[in-house]
Amino acid sequence: MTAASEPATIPPTPTRQERDSMGAVAVPASALWGAQTQRALHHFNIGREKMPLEMIKAYAVVKRAAATANGASGRLAPEKRQLVEQVCDELLAGQHEAMFPLPVWMTGSGTQYNMNVNEVIANRASQLTGQPLGSKRPLHPNDDVNMAQSTNDTFPAAIHVAVATALSARLLPALRALQSAMAAKASAWGDVVKVGRTHLQDAVPITLGQEWHGYTGMLEDQAKRLEQALAGLMALPLGGTALGTGASTQEGFDRRICAEVARLTGLAFHAAPNKFALMGAHDALVACSAALRGLAASLFKIASDVRLLACGPRAGLGELALPANEPGSSIMPGKVNPTQAEAMTMLCLQVMGNDAAIAMGGAGGMLDMNAYKPLMAHGLLQSLRLLADGMGSFRRFLVEGVEPNRARIKQALEHSLIMVTALAPVIGYDKAAQVAHHALENNQSPRQAVLELGFMDEAAFERVADPRLMLRPNVPGTVPE
Repeated sequence: MTAASEPATIPPTPTRQERDSMGAVAVPASALWGAQTQRALHHFNIGREKMPLEMIKAYAVVKRAAATANGASGRLAPEKRQLVEQVCDELLAGQHEAMFPLPVWMTGSGTQYNMNVNEVIANRASQLTGQPLGSKRPLHPNDDVNMAQSTNDTFPAAIHVAVATALSARLLPALRALQSAMAAKASAWGDVVKVGRTHLQDAVPITLGQEWHGYTGMLEDQAKRLEQALAGLMALPLGGTALGTGASTQEGFDRRICAEVARLTGLAFHAAPNKFALMGAHDALVACSAALRGLAASLFKIASDVRLLACGPRAGLGELALPANEPGSSIMPGKVNPTQAEAMTMLCLQVMGNDAAIAMGGAGGMLDMNAYKPLMAHGLLQSLRLLADGMGSFRRFLVEGVEPNRARIKQALEHSLIMVTALAPVIGYDKAAQVAHHALENNQSPRQAVLELGFMDEAAFERVADPRLMLRPNVPGTVPE
């Protein structure tokens, strides 16, 4: 092999030595994380799922609030408090995200992630004050940044903050926007009378507007359940430290830190009166996931209905004309598929799967701490992102552009055998059933069948079999003589 063909050598990454309670560790020279994060990268090289980015800002809120609370009590020196707050503000602004490389699949408490945050804040403070990285000057990651805290109370609190923020700022607005768009369609289609369907068979008439009004009601109910779940996230275990007892904190620290979290987020967070319940179990997170699953179930049903009503356009029901967003086939020219409905149903199944894992993780807590925290954070925040993004896409690229195929709807209604339901109070159930069977066997409409059988004249049929009379409570007519 000639020199020209030899592969270029990659120079080794410069490192620095950091120490923790177990000894020295080589850390990339430019990294803001420290020894404990580096150990975790070595021991938990599992999967490709990183801890959600939302947890960075949530933890920044918690660490900033702790520094403020400790500074207010005089426990943390003013200059140290100011440094923690300054670095946390940088994290809240989206800086240093690459300094949080840890995977989801780590210790069940999230200890390494808490230390990742502590180390980044301490090392960034060293940078700001001209001290060497890893010197733990002027901030010590444990003694200062983690003062009056434990992973056991801060990690679940950070999940609450991240989930509640995403729920209030992203998911609920997306849900309300979708509901509003569907309500507009329901109002616009109030005059479109169509065949209803039960068991996938023809049923009494309904308007397309009434059908979509049902969808908006489903979304309204789910919004109420999500608001209840949001309220359940407001209690925080902060100040409980390792087990809920408050060891290593000052009296009132829990109230001070939670009040600061509330101020920073604009949400009504408060200190949990029973911290043992929130640290030994994470039932509020399980309940939130269940509410997300409920929304996913509603959205799955709605998207499936839309996909079915739009099937065709000529060999299916063809009642709805969906927006033609992109070509649907690489081999069949002109084919357009219900892609937004398909994306929605897929993400809903993922949310349901996440809920199953979260419920089992919540149930898996043993004794005084639950060891499934990273799994629950990952699943909840992924579900929130998927639902918020999915509803926005479904609204913009399907709901706002969908239109009824009025001719197809009218044709199906006129030939539906279910119109004999309107005849039953007049000619009796048995004769009405005879009309239906006669029409089916002879490929006739109910009008043709009832006239041929001689059960009614045309004027009586027109008076009784108006489908609009079946859209609301009505008093049936009398048997004609």
